[in-house]
Amino acid sequence: MKLLNLPLRLLALTAVLAFAGTPTFGGAQEAATPLQRQVMQAELAFARTMADRDAEAFAGFVSEEAVFFGDRTLRGRAEVTAGWSRYFDGPEAPFSWRPESVEVLASGKLALSTGPVFDAAGKRIGTFNSVWRLESDGHWRVVFDKGCPAP
Repeated sequence: MKLLNLPLRLLALTAVLAFAGTPTFGGAQEAATPLQRQVMQAELAFARTMADRDAEAFAGFVSEEAVFFGDRTLRGRAEVTAGWSRYFDGPEAPFSWRPESVEVLASGKLALSTGPVFDAAGKRIGTFNSVWRLESDGHWRVVFDKGCPAP
């Protein structure tokens, strides 16, 4: 990880989350279920791929059936990773994100993760919403992703 390239705010957040016994959901410390913790950890690792500038690792978190909404809709892992490749150019991440809230269906197969998106300087610029699916290989992967501007 290129720690010197990360904004100080992101480093502090990473340290807090790494040492926290219970993840933070909705801005308050709450008891999380094991499945919520799994999705939270998957989302944190997914976000870390951007900070680490690792497009290959990013692709591993994207379902083959994924749909990412943005300037145009991207369908499938190959199209999503090709469309996002520009965000991995250069030594510094153009943005970062962190999960704030995770909910998992009672079936344990689908989850929603939401949270803030920050520009390279650490200013909040939006909110992401990702739907995760527990796939047959036992890994959580994003099937839907859509962001919106900050309020």
